[in-house]
Amino acid sequence: MENITIKINGMEVSAPKGSTILEAARLAHIEIPTLCFLKEINEIGACRICVVEVKGARSLVASCVYPINPGMEVWTNTPKVLESRRKTLQLILSNHERKCLSCVRSGNCELQKLCKELGVTDEDRYEGAKTPSTIDDSAVHMIRDNSKCILCRRCVAVCEKVQGIGVIGANQRGFNTEIGSAFEMGLGETSCVSCGQCIAVCPTGALREKDSTDAVFAAIADPSKHVIVQTAPAVRAALGEAFGYPIGTNVEGKMVAALRRLGFDKVFDTDFSADLTIMEEAHEFIERVQNGGVLPMITSCSPGWIKYCEHYFPDMTENLSSCKSPQQMFGAIAKSYYAEKAGIDPKDIVSVSVMPCTAKKFEIGRDDQDANGVPDVDFALTTRELARMIERVGLKFTELPDEEYDAPLGLSTGAAVIFGATGGVMEAALRTAVETLTGEELAALDFTEVRGVEGVKEATYSVAGMDVKVAVASGLGNARTLLNKVKSGEANYHFIEIMGCPGGCVNGGGQPQQPGSVRNTVDIRALRAKVLYDEDAGKPIRKSHENPAIKELYASYLGEPGSEKAHHLLHTTYVKRKINEI
Repeated sequence: MENITIKINGMEVSAPKGSTILEAARLAHIEIPTLCFLKEINEIGACRICVVEVKGARSLVASCVYPINPGMEVWTNTPKVLESRRKTLQLILSNHERKCLSCVRSGNCELQKLCKELGVTDEDRYEGAKTPSTIDDSAVHMIRDNSKCILCRRCVAVCEKVQGIGVIGANQRGFNTEIGSAFEMGLGETSCVSCGQCIAVCPTGALREKDSTDAVFAAIADPSKHVIVQTAPAVRAALGEAFGYPIGTNVEGKMVAALRRLGFDKVFDTDFSADLTIMEEAHEFIERVQNGGVLPMITSCSPGWIKYCEHYFPDMTENLSSCKSPQQMFGAIAKSYYAEKAGIDPKDIVSVSVMPCTAKKFEIGRDDQDANGVPDVDFALTTRELARMIERVGLKFTELPDEEYDAPLGLSTGAAVIFGATGGVMEAALRTAVETLTGEELAALDFTEVRGVEGVKEATYSVAGMDVKVAVASGLGNARTLLNKVKSGEANYHFIEIMGCPGGCVNGGGQPQQPGSVRNTVDIRALRAKVLYDEDAGKPIRKSHENPAIKELYASYLGEPGSEKAHHLLHTTYVKRKINEI
């Protein structure tokens, strides 16, 4: 690739042809600040925070979109540049709700951080008219507070370009511009799928999940309730970021210790029910293949994907596995099998989940998710909410000892933990399905063809004399592309895994937020996924059907995969929704 040499702040820098000034500056170890920029997603030069001086240019230019040219001379830190950035921040603040102390993003807000770095204080402000504050809390999973919105349009870009949904955009014009849904509809009235990717990229507190921490604290304090908690695989790979650990640190042991100290009666692992999901899902897949069932069968673990399918591909709901997600399977088993073993009335059990996903807040309220006459799961917390609970009670997370989950619903295999990465459900299912179909032990357990953060992956495996064609997609824009090929006949598969969020649950909408400067330069998905694959590789048992707790559950309670009791507790139904219908 041809390189171009330019000067930045008097130093020569060589960067690939076609690079922007922003990209070239990073090669010189200079981080030009940005607010609206997200690489390959939102490259619009709108916020004007990234402006720099270029020799010969009549005005300051936006470095995120300005291409480099041979011999170009750039300055990123002149008084003119710094004053322009300060003035822009002052103007943003003039139309911004400045109640930082009570904001969920205080201390982790990109706007707040820039103001501190550039010395912009609350006294440096312009007074005047303000855009009317609009709060939209119509959706089950999140709240939009436009008084904290800076119109960066990151949320709009990720919803449209990455997820292919586009239920939000800029309404009105000029000073009255605000981000919202068409025709002033509340987000809950649209075909939003609750994925939370908009929250993940928001630089301020304009978007946040609906917080359930007070309700969970109240349940823990109620002596008449037995409060249990389950944690999803991807949570252990990201929670540490909220406490200063590097991206890609496994904090499972400290997380378990923290949950016990928060007061939960039992601390369990969603990995247990991920193994259970594989038992049911692999059985369902084999039945469809052998008995002429609807193919391709598509996984049902991601509630954002499920709602997307119901809205945008309602004719393919028959392709969905009827298995509940691991979160819901866990809740159903907790309020039946576990309740009976512990001698507790299911109505006295409060089932809490900690998930990397905001769509789980929608899922717990779906129809047919109350197998024992009570909701399978009562509260779904995000990873961020758990971090706030730990901080609120003063736990020194980094100093906690490593502790293990409680039995029996805390026992799991390597196949379960990789559920949190795109391709993980497929790989886990293949480990069990292949051994079930062939009756032989796999020589190698790693199906590496379905691993990685690529948006769509395909593979063909020879199993018991049959070529099994599989595909994996993450991110709903990629799911749309894949399913359109299936519908047109261009592609043919037996089994498809789809995750609603790009990269899978490790990049879920409920995970700790990372600033644009990190998102643009670090593959967060890959680093978090490595945590899960490393844990899988180190597990003594790596196949779901070899989990002794799962074997005991079937032997003493469920009977066998696909049994009538298993179907009642562990399977669900779907609805065909219209666009813009909740």
